[in-house]
Amino acid sequence: MVDIATRVYNHRWKMDPIVRSLIDTDFYKLLMCQSVFRNKPDTIVTFSLINRTKSVRLAELIDEGELRAQLDHIRSLSLSRGESTWLRGNTFYGQRQMFTPEFMEWFEALRLPPYHLEKRDGQYELTFEGKWPEVMLWEIPALSVLMELRARAVLGRMEKFELQVLYARAMTKLWEKVERLRPLPDLRIADFGTRRRHSFLWQDWCVQAMREGLGEGFVGTSNCLIAKNRDLEAIGTNAHELPMVYAALAETDAELAQAPYKVLADWHEEHSGNLRIILPDTYGTEGFLRAAPDWLAGWTGIRIDSGDPATGAEVAIRWWQDRGEDPRKKLIIFSDGLDADKIIELHRRFHGRVKLSFGWGTLLTNDFRGLTEGDALAPFSLVCKAVAADGHPTVKLSDNPNKAMGPSDEVARYKRVFGVGAQEAMAVEV
Repeated sequence: MVDIATRVYNHRWKMDPIVRSLIDTDFYKLLMCQSVFRNKPDTIVTFSLINRTKSVRLAELIDEGELRAQLDHIRSLSLSRGESTWLRGNTFYGQRQMFTPEFMEWFEALRLPPYHLEKRDGQYELTFEGKWPEVMLWEIPALSVLMELRARAVLGRMEKFELQVLYARAMTKLWEKVERLRPLPDLRIADFGTRRRHSFLWQDWCVQAMREGLGEGFVGTSNCLIAKNRDLEAIGTNAHELPMVYAALAETDAELAQAPYKVLADWHEEHSGNLRIILPDTYGTEGFLRAAPDWLAGWTGIRIDSGDPATGAEVAIRWWQDRGEDPRKKLIIFSDGLDADKIIELHRRFHGRVKLSFGWGTLLTNDFRGLTEGDALAPFSLVCKAVAADGHPTVKLSDNPNKAMGPSDEVARYKRVFGVGAQEAMAVEV
């Protein structure tokens, strides 16, 4: 096992790559990329970095030259033969050849497109613009680079024994969480922590700890590279990006209202089983379910990713019941702001009522809260979102208004079209 503290202390060489592979990314990005490659390959999309935690002034912590070196290195990456073989030949969700030969030929030839970087008011403005299948693959590596460079800036001020103690405390903190989760019956939990991890090495350690500590209760990781290297299931389905871009391309209010369902109709044609998971909160869960076509009730389950998770799950259960479906046969995946306490609470409330799964993110792979002076390594909320498609702005409403994004006039229009009323504002958890 890698001695992380020693590795951190010794990384004084000029270039220590943070991202070493194009599959050091979340599995859902590749699944969505194939869908976009098939359905909307020429749509021009702009992605932009958004730091929701303004108190973390990234441009004052991270050297611009070092950031550019990391981003330039990512642009030099391509799939290795072993990575291509893994994607082409592996079984994902019980399906062989999940990725088509046409998509794989395109992916094998891919180099990520250029980026645009500026400093403004203590933050970095980082944007990517180009054909949707290409630029969408910048999201996860860009976030990983910013998160780890911020951590390196803090760790670089620490000496060897201080680092050893820091990581020992962080390991103990995670292991205590694992011990609390271990008694939960029928636990199914996956690592969803790539995008805001402390570092790649730390995410890899966390995955190994979860695997040993939870056994069959740990079902896999969203990180494709770690899944490949550790012989684990790659976990993931789809994300808000798809309905946000489809909606931005809608020319009328009627088309806008149908955009979230058009996304899932395209997805339905490509995937079955546990990949048919509804993500309903992009423009409000209750409105989405109220207008949903009957065929969606037959899908495998729902992912709850904003708002109060228990409330969202109760809404989903009532919706299935109203559609004549047995909730006990349906899967609910909780994935927003989880930590051990919340996982235990949700498990106790819903175990036996539905099939349960948890996607544990930032507070699995980046919980250094309280371990440094001034809490300098506390995780923060950094996202990289599609902000425009073919020149039209994107909008996300969410079940939490503090997660909403888009021009104010378009936000108002989307709220009208999707019938979003008053919402309860909640703190944005990392």
